[in-house]
Amino acid sequence: MADGNESESELSGGCLCGGVRYRINGPRRDIVNCHCENCRKTHGHVAAYTSVLSSDLSLLKQKSLNWFHDTSPDTYRGFCNVCGSSLFWDARSGNNKISVAAGTLDASHGLKTIGHVYVSEAGDYYEITDGLREFDYSGQDELEKNE
Repeated sequence: MADGNESESELSGGCLCGGVRYRINGPRRDIVNCHCENCRKTHGHVAAYTSVLSSDLSLLKQKSLNWFHDTSPDTYRGFCNVCGSSLFWDARSGNNKISVAAGTLDASHGLKTIGHVYVSEAGDYYEITDGLREFDYSGQDELEKNE
């Protein structure tokens, strides 16, 4: 997995109410901002995600974790059914990766934003002005390759 943050330091995070807690051990990709309509509706704005190998994500507490089957085939969103926090995006496409909402991390340990995907679906109420790479659609593989 291409990673902008090769550090193996442990990351932890969870939802607002504490009903879901997780730990990440292993490399993770730097942050990609997704502007697709589904992410904007789920998060209330742009979604910022890191990505890790599924085997590097440990659920420490999952009493209130639910999974919503998104409109995309084999795509699921993990959220807390108590506080509503959006936590995970899982394509379940056989790539053995899961995306973790950056805002749910307790600390980022040096992760940085590397680009924007699905800008063709961005809301008309904001502009992307940070100069990072932009892709009309996914482009995530290209961002991971060039980190």
